[in-house]
Amino acid sequence: MQFGQVRQSSALNPVSILILVLVYALLWFGTLNYRHLIPSDEGRYAEIAREMLVTGDWVTPRYNGYKYFEKPPLQIWATATAFNLFGIGDWQARLWTALTGFLTILFIGFTGARIYSARAGWLAAIALASSPMWVIGGHINSLDMGLSAFLVAALCSLLLAQNSQNSNDIRKWMWACWAFMALATLSKGVIGVAIPGMVFIVYSISAWDWKIWKQLHMISGTILFLAITSPWFVLVAQRNPEFLEFFFIHEHLQRFTQTAHSRTGPIYYFIPLLLLGFLPWIAQTPGALRDAWRERNREFSSGWLLTCWFAVIMGFFSISQSKLPGYIIPVFPALAMLVGHHLDRNLSSSNSLELPWKLQTLFFVILGVVGFFFLGEVGKQARPDEIESYAQYTHWIVAALVALVLFSLLAFMQSKRYGFRSITSFAGGFFICAIIAGTGHETLGRAVSGIDLVEKVKADIPEKVNFYSVRILDHTVPFYLGRTMIMVESPDELEFGVKQEPQLWLPTFDAFIERWKEDQTAYALMVPEQYIQLQKLNLPMQEVGRDSRRVIVKHPELQSSSAQ
Repeated sequence: MQFGQVRQSSALNPVSILILVLVYALLWFGTLNYRHLIPSDEGRYAEIAREMLVTGDWVTPRYNGYKYFEKPPLQIWATATAFNLFGIGDWQARLWTALTGFLTILFIGFTGARIYSARAGWLAAIALASSPMWVIGGHINSLDMGLSAFLVAALCSLLLAQNSQNSNDIRKWMWACWAFMALATLSKGVIGVAIPGMVFIVYSISAWDWKIWKQLHMISGTILFLAITSPWFVLVAQRNPEFLEFFFIHEHLQRFTQTAHSRTGPIYYFIPLLLLGFLPWIAQTPGALRDAWRERNREFSSGWLLTCWFAVIMGFFSISQSKLPGYIIPVFPALAMLVGHHLDRNLSSSNSLELPWKLQTLFFVILGVVGFFFLGEVGKQARPDEIESYAQYTHWIVAALVALVLFSLLAFMQSKRYGFRSITSFAGGFFICAIIAGTGHETLGRAVSGIDLVEKVKADIPEKVNFYSVRILDHTVPFYLGRTMIMVESPDELEFGVKQEPQLWLPTFDAFIERWKEDQTAYALMVPEQYIQLQKLNLPMQEVGRDSRRVIVKHPELQSSSAQ
């Protein structure tokens, strides 16, 4: 960034910026290991990576021992590599998500500085760095953050290419754009190239800008894209002929057009998520979009391209029959750049902020104070075994509210003479608030993670025994146990995998009962209600350990065998 410009604006100096970035990085990465993995994404993708490392098969992903082709393997490769380098654990499972999320913040700042100004770049970076959904998303082991990071990197590369006056720079940045789209495709499928393509078409039509097509380097870019993506697709299809139909038809076309995945929602599903996810800056968003609308008729309008990015992603997933909160994460960096540019213009050379900003900071001071009066509502719908957990989480909420109130109050006091610092303080308060609330979720998530149950039983379970998963697919216990399980009757999302290798599972409950009687060294995982049902059938079982959600049992013959 052009730090001279930042200094001239009577804001933060380069040393202060460096210190803030280092502190931010420490908090961002230092909290990765506090929480245990929770279902379903966190445990699923950690376990797939663990199995990839253990089996040495880096082509065919497997989950619980079954073929799993729902998503491409880039994040699995990265996580398996992290396990190989640093050991198998929670922070290693989240490292790729955290790293891609953090680097995106830096890239947004760099891009904003290049296409607007150094101050706009910094404001864009801190807007993204304090957006609650980006912060939380960067600390959850799911595919959405990695996909978003590469999609946004492609967007930034396109912006940098189109704002460059040098033909060599244009070519290099466009090649980077194609490479990032390839990595996005390897992260979560054809959406990695479909979203940029749709945005580009919408931008060209709405801005009536057709000259931009001449600078895409389509031929060389396509060659680069295929060189990155095709090796895995070719290899996995060669080894697994069933892959292509399942991946492209079932996981893409049917997911968008049908409700088979039971992830439906109303057309306004993402609006509340947008408001909460971009909460600190939602008041600036209409003004930022208005600025972009006014600039759309320029030869190339960065702001209008960012607006099209936001609108296309929101519209595409709103009409999709499959909806999950993480789908709209890619919109936040684009909004952050628009807001950064808007705030930079509002600051002008006076470095002061007008009444609307002061009212905004004061609003969040009041909102934080009001939050204390609703602490008694926390956990009112909790199950009996969750009451203590919610009581503990209340302490984290208090800490988050205190941070929000104090930093918003500081931003209010700074707004008259130190506008740039006021914005930075405000962003810092929201980041700390989000990181505290997210980290404290361990008090609630620990029970669903299965870690406590595994710690009770893991040391006593022999290495080479069959472990059955009876009518349940638990997304964390296999990872923490470090072993796969044989599915019984209900394969859940592993239905495709068990169909490909039917000899690896038990399709009926009766088949399990017969196998259990014969397999006298077996263990099994099930829900407590299932265990009660099996006890009524007088099936020989001995409880090894349980929590409120699961029971692990073994064949009682194990006891007599070990005694001998």
